[in-house]
Amino acid sequence: MTAEGRGCGCAPLVLCDSGDMPVIPKHRAMGFLSCALASSFWGCGFFFGKIALAEMSFAHMVLYRFLFAMIVLLPLLVTHRPGLNGKEWGTLALASFLGVPVQFLIQFYGLSLTTVSHAALMVGTMPVILAVGATLFAHERLDATGWFALAGSTAGAALIALGRHARGAGQPSLTGDLLVVLSLAIALFWILLNKRLMDRHSPIVVTAYGLLLGTLMLLLWVPLRYGMPPMAHVSMKAWLALAASGVLCTATTTLLWNWGMTQVPASEAGVLLNMEPLMGSLLGVFVLGEHLGPTAWMGGCLIFVAAITLTTRSKAHVPEHQPAG
Repeated sequence: MTAEGRGCGCAPLVLCDSGDMPVIPKHRAMGFLSCALASSFWGCGFFFGKIALAEMSFAHMVLYRFLFAMIVLLPLLVTHRPGLNGKEWGTLALASFLGVPVQFLIQFYGLSLTTVSHAALMVGTMPVILAVGATLFAHERLDATGWFALAGSTAGAALIALGRHARGAGQPSLTGDLLVVLSLAIALFWILLNKRLMDRHSPIVVTAYGLLLGTLMLLLWVPLRYGMPPMAHVSMKAWLALAASGVLCTATTTLLWNWGMTQVPASEAGVLLNMEPLMGSLLGVFVLGEHLGPTAWMGGCLIFVAAITLTTRSKAHVPEHQPAG
């Protein structure tokens, strides 16, 4: 398992040019913090996306989001050589295809067909999807406490989603809901494939080159299928929202999440994904002036209790992998 050098009181670790890294002690608390921050920033994506979607299609919004993300990641492409072999490039390309154009285009199309509350409820199922997937495909073992925390966290996300739009505006659709769930199932394989690559290569290499491949795929597909993205009549407010969604909600979050995944089991980190609907609800209350009912407050408490329980009491095990010499 690999990890980046970090400023947590331990000696810094220097990456070799290929991106391969030696086995090092894991930093569980920092890993959970990194995943929690990533999930919280992802929760801002709905807020920024809502601003941008008022002026362009979902596909063009996704394309601009990743173009802005690459502005931040380009320097990392210069300073970090990939060092991947042919098979690993194939794995990275598959992960990028699933995690960028397929996942995001399906998810945002689904969001356009259903209500925000239903979409948030569907996102709340991701920790369970990830925990089950990590158990089945990554051979991780989650104990009873971990499963209890996952159930409580998902219940909290459901309470938030159902409580935040009690006055609802618009009708949900089964098609939209199912598309969001489908995108989450696709995201599972993106996460697990990236985690496999990070057994041998740094999170920076996997993140930067993975998002580069995904962005290139978007550049080929979106203009061909949906036409050229708008530019002339896009407001400054929308541009700022797009920049924030790319820099904060894509580049920063993926770096944080991928590093965190080298420190903790995927099955445990998954519970922290429910910070996303929680953050969306807080933005609705304090920025958009929405009313948050008692069930939503209860949901927020459940999420935090589940996160604390999981990070302090669960004894999930993730197998170690030795990097190739």
